[in-house]
Amino acid sequence: MNLNDQFAGGDILIDDEHLDDAEAPAPAPKAAPRLPQMMRRIPVTLTLEVGSARISLQELMAIGPDSVLPLDAMAGEPLVIKVNGAAIGRAEVVVAGEQYGLKVIDLDGLNLDLIAS
Repeated sequence: MNLNDQFAGGDILIDDEHLDDAEAPAPAPKAAPRLPQMMRRIPVTLTLEVGSARISLQELMAIGPDSVLPLDAMAGEPLVIKVNGAAIGRAEVVVAGEQYGLKVIDLDGLNLDLIAS
């Protein structure tokens, strides 16, 4: 099952409608590692991290509806993709219809070879 098939079940959204025809074709992705059958259905939590801020408890208690907290990331930077809290790559947010999705830019830390071996 590929990522687009998973979206049909409501899990992952891949949006390639917005690719510019002038872009050079992306290199072919590496073949996905084969996972043992028993590992294929293990649930993981995929999150996108915009940035973070380190604040005191006093500052936390002062947060209200109009509060603005600066984050450690610059506007326009790719978001960090995390699986179960571990960073595995970077992505940008895309809109497809009425849903948000993510467009993967790179996957640096996704090393399923270690899991599958």
